[in-house]
Amino acid sequence: MKRRDFLMACGALAVSRRLLAQGPAPAVSPADRWVQFRGTPSLTGLSATTIAAAPKLVWAWEGGEAFDSSAAIADGVAYVGTATGELIAVGLADGRLRWRYKAGEAIGESSPTIANGRVFIGDLIGVVHAVNVADGTPAWTFKTQSEIKSSPVVAGDLVLMGSYDGQLYGLNAATGKQVWAYRTENYVHGTPCIVNGVAHFAGCDEIFHAVDVKTGKERLNTSATAYTGASVAMVNGVAYFGTFDNQVLALDLASRKVLWRYEHPDRHFPFYSSAAVIDGTVVIGGRDRMLHALDAKTGVARWTYMTRARIDSSPAIAGGRAYVGSNDGRLYAFDLASGKVVWEHDEGAALTASPALAAGRIVIGSTEGRLLCFA
Repeated sequence: MKRRDFLMACGALAVSRRLLAQGPAPAVSPADRWVQFRGTPSLTGLSATTIAAAPKLVWAWEGGEAFDSSAAIADGVAYVGTATGELIAVGLADGRLRWRYKAGEAIGESSPTIANGRVFIGDLIGVVHAVNVADGTPAWTFKTQSEIKSSPVVAGDLVLMGSYDGQLYGLNAATGKQVWAYRTENYVHGTPCIVNGVAHFAGCDEIFHAVDVKTGKERLNTSATAYTGASVAMVNGVAYFGTFDNQVLALDLASRKVLWRYEHPDRHFPFYSSAAVIDGTVVIGGRDRMLHALDAKTGVARWTYMTRARIDSSPAIAGGRAYVGSNDGRLYAFDLASGKVVWEHDEGAALTASPALAAGRIVIGSTEGRLLCFA
């Protein structure tokens, strides 16, 4: 192993150990897996894998239609939903199609989750699908009353999924039967963040909700201050998320108080990207075309970088670098300490999906139908 690669591996291991010490909920995705949107149920966007300093495109799978769904990775296979309504399984090493499963007419931003030999995903006609990992055959489906853009999260024997019918559902993962449903006053767009048996999300009803995973009973209901499409990242009892009121918030759950609000002094645009949080830094993309790195305690900007178009992609972090796509058609790698771009790939098509990091690889789909893998 080269000295540079050895130092990168040691750095990633040290980060992993610090993160795992934060609490019982896993805050970092294992090096070889990225089993759901944002990597882990706490949605912090962190991976223990080691990515090459200058990754190369090793394969591109031509899907023909847009990828808004972000990939999940397990056991050497990448899974992702397509605009044609298919869930596909592609070999991580070779980019070859393993199987394809036809869901609804289209799959939007809902991203797959892998657990117990199954892949779970929602589609834009409002159906939750459970598909067998081995061969892509259906296990069960469950129909909600409106489209699904939220990504599923598996907690024990339940699958949690939000719908545009305004409800968060708890479904039996084995059978697909509804165990409970929690109603809000508007769309449930974000993916639920699960920490210590509680699901947290900031809804489109401008309310921050906390729901008991087992029972579906409300544990907390407080103002999210604004319409929120982003998912929540949780670290040490603080929820970090951006809003359509052009702000990023840190909400302390114990006190129900907003610890800080960040808004760029000159550029006032919504935040649709979901935050990544590591070592006291919150990293989030904005529709102001910028990636923002904020101090997690104060909300003060440590650095910002302006791309050429808005950033709806949610950053993923590994080895001291943040990886994020932009609508300018580029996939970027930023040095977390300085905010400098240390690598980029110009795909020439908008990257609204979020990168998945595992096994030394980056997987992301483009709006022109190419699923890309870098290593």
